[in-house]
This record gives sequence, structure tokens and C-alpha cells, in this order.
Amino acid sequence: MGDRLKGKIAVITGAASGVGKCDALLFAAEGARVVLTDLNEEAGRAVAAQIGDAALFVRHDIASESGWNDVFGAAQKQFGTPDVLVNNAAILQLGSIEDATLEQWQRVLRINADGYFLGCQAAVRAMKEKGGSIVNMSSVAALGGLGAFCAYSASKGAVTAMTRSIAAHCKQQGYKIRANTIHPDGILTPMTEPFFGSAEAGRTQITESVDPRSRMCLPEDIAQLVLFLASDESRFINGSEYRIDNAQMIMGVA
Repeated sequence: MGDRLKGKIAVITGAASGVGKCDALLFAAEGARVVLTDLNEEAGRAVAAQIGDAALFVRHDIASESGWNDVFGAAQKQFGTPDVLVNNAAILQLGSIEDATLEQWQRVLRINADGYFLGCQAAVRAMKEKGGSIVNMSSVAALGGLGAFCAYSASKGAVTAMTRSIAAHCKQQGYKIRANTIHPDGILTPMTEPFFGSAEAGRTQITESVDPRSRMCLPEDIAQLVLFLASDESRFINGSEYRIDNAQMIMGVA
């Protein structure tokens, strides 16, 4: 148990599994009260129960504006005004520019880009009096492009550019709100299992601890950086992009 987030209130999307779950557990261990959101109600409530009284679960579609109003309203009622938003929930669908459909494009952008926009808008409105930290999960796909994931790459590029805009706006307005992005390469989570295999298998087969050349990490590797950006330790870091990719970007992401 630590106190790096003592007294802080955090909203974390996609918190039923993967990186969001690790974020929630780590934040609570560091003294935060956490509002976990996800469409997977059973798993989300189980994570909240694991944390205890410092956690609240809200079933939530991040692409719903009214859903965001519900989340921040529930957070305010249960704990108070949030200090931290972690936009983590997302979808990943295979499809290059040649074979992706318009329907796929619109679905991925609706969730990964529209959902993050709505979350950031709700967070800025809530936090502008007291300040806070917004941590948006992006991807190396936003920086270097992944040919097989056209819509996903575009959605994460939108998140990255939007985050810079939010950081600039909040600074110009005198709000003590920071906004930063994290750019992982491969993470072994339920979302990526269809492409890369399970996290448990990865622990013993393909992560950096086994093979230094690996481009795959585990959710807890990401959660440590999320914790830093959520904490006051990063109080002068704003509008920045953090790669967490074992040097993959400088070698080429394809």
C-alpha cells in the first residue's frame, strides 16, 4: 500500500479487464478512490468488489454522452469531483485501407475517438475549478501507422491530436488540468488475445522478460506509467506523448 494518489478520485474506463483493471487495482493500492466503468458488468463489479469501499462500478458505453453524464454524476455523489480521468476502453479491429468497411471505420471511430472526446469534455467541465489529470490511451499506431489496422490507427491519431489541443486549451484558460497520451505497442490483454495469444501464455513465452526483442508487454507495465501521469509527481508534464514499446518505434512499427 502506498499514498501516491492519496485523496484523489479517479474515473477509469474499460476497467473490467486488461490495462483498466490493473490501473484500478494499482490506483486503489496507492490511496485513490476509483470509479470503474465498462460494458462488462459482471467482471466490472467483481473488480470493484475486490477493491472494496474505495471503488464504485458504473456500466457505461463510452460513446454515449448521457452515459458520461451518469458516470461523473455517480462519481460526484459517491466520492466527490474526480481528479483523474483515464480513457482506456477501446476496440481493435483488423482492416487495411483496402478491406476495411465504412461500417467498421465508423464503429471504431465512434468508440475510440468519439468516446474519448466525450470523456475529456466531461472531465474538463468537472475539473476546471480544482484541476486534475487526463490520461488518454493512444498507440504507436498513432505515430507510425499499422497497415493492417486502418480505422484503429486513425482513431488513435485523433486521440493524440485531441489531447494536445486539450492541454493547450486548459493552459490558455488557466485550468490546472493536464492531458497526456500513452503509446504502447503490443499489450497482452483480452482485446489483443485473438491476434497475439493470452496474457498468461505471454508471461512465459513472448514478453520482454523472456525475450528482450519482444514488442509485447503486460498490463501492469502500462499501469505503472498511468499511475505516474495521474499523480502529482508529473505535475509539470502536459501535452506529452509517452511511448512504451521497447524501442519498436525507432526500429519501425510494421
